[in-house]
Amino acid sequence: MTVPQPGGHAREPSEPSALGVDVRPREVWAWAMYDFANSGYTTVVITALFNAYFVAVVAGNASWATLAWTAALSLSYALVVLSAPLVGAYADLRAAKKPLLAVTTAGCVVFTALLYFAQPGTLGLAILCVVLSNFFFGSGENLIAAFLPSLSTTRALGRVSGWGWSLGYIGGLATLGACLLYVNWASARGHVASQFVPVTMLITAAIFALASLPTFLLLRDRGAPRIAASAPAGEQAWARVWQRLGQLRQFRDLRRFLLCTLFYQAGIQAVITLTAIYANQAMGFTMQQTLTLVLVVNLTAAAGAFLFGPVQDRIGHVRAIALTLLGWILTILLAHAAREAPLFWLAANVAGLCLGAAQSAGRAMVGLLAPPSRAAEFFGLWGLAVKLASIAGPLTYGMASWLTGGDHRQALLVTGSYFVVGLGLLCGVNTMRGRRAALRAERMVGLETGYGAATAGPACH
Repeated sequence: MTVPQPGGHAREPSEPSALGVDVRPREVWAWAMYDFANSGYTTVVITALFNAYFVAVVAGNASWATLAWTAALSLSYALVVLSAPLVGAYADLRAAKKPLLAVTTAGCVVFTALLYFAQPGTLGLAILCVVLSNFFFGSGENLIAAFLPSLSTTRALGRVSGWGWSLGYIGGLATLGACLLYVNWASARGHVASQFVPVTMLITAAIFALASLPTFLLLRDRGAPRIAASAPAGEQAWARVWQRLGQLRQFRDLRRFLLCTLFYQAGIQAVITLTAIYANQAMGFTMQQTLTLVLVVNLTAAAGAFLFGPVQDRIGHVRAIALTLLGWILTILLAHAAREAPLFWLAANVAGLCLGAAQSAGRAMVGLLAPPSRAAEFFGLWGLAVKLASIAGPLTYGMASWLTGGDHRQALLVTGSYFVVGLGLLCGVNTMRGRRAALRAERMVGLETGYGAATAGPACH
């Protein structure tokens, strides 16, 4: 099965497919294009360009500059943690995933564009825009993931999720490439960072907005509202959040996997956030070498997400994720041992392959273990776990580095322990038992609301 292309036609009933019975390939392409669109934000703003600009220029290389950056990101992740279950519950009650996705997309695009005004002396504005743009990004990431169970059959969740993640890494690469072309052009004309970095924020925002248009034009929201239009959805959503948190005990395997996600994602988020710092401080890489590293790792991550999806569907979700976690542990050991560039490049590319595979596999696992009609709600809980990890992982690395007197190699080993704990927790997840629990819950929704047949979707097949 190749990546779906726009303009594709629905399959014949007898033709085997990874897609639901009423899902056109162009719709899956449109869904995957959102990953392409939003990945430029994390690549340019969070990982490669704006973070260094914030510390060096906006905050003037003050002693607290890095702390201010990490604190801003932590605040944005905390807001996502607090709001994700509520947003997911509201989206399911109102069948409003697509409208809410439009709001979060517009929010991220607008506040990314406003980073154009980030200059020396505008620290408050820069922090506000970083917090809000990253909050809207994280909220949208949960909502787009919630479409997955309605697009894919159960046996192909890994494959379809992999299409999105792989296209996402290509999108991050494309956006970063466009920004670097402008930076090289501007630098050749004598422009300084305070002139050309703000323009890259406009480029990133524009690509996000334009590349997400296929999603809003072609992707269908197949959910059915479960409350009347006049009902107070906000109150019911809050009640539903508390009810579902209490009911997580019924979803033993999903609960354990969310805890597993919290640990292994803490390791992943630390690597994503701090790769450039480690490359510079521990390996002595220049800025040009670091940016080249980011570009290459994006390519290997795309390959990992695309190629690993079919493997996951074939060998099973638990085994597939276990392989990626073993790969992450190998990455940490290689990076810790590296004293010369070639071994570190090997570690970075192993990390890229595992990054794409792990992110895609985790999303597919949640799609398997969540009741189809509550997809947005449970992907909101998944988003909560990922964002908690985004706070815990980098802070752990930072504390370990501080306590060891700036020893980044020891800090990396401490962070690597998250992958070991995650692997241990994963061993207790039983996907067949978890899927049965999800389908039992789905039948209960049908009995309570009468919408069971309409909302179960192809993911139950």
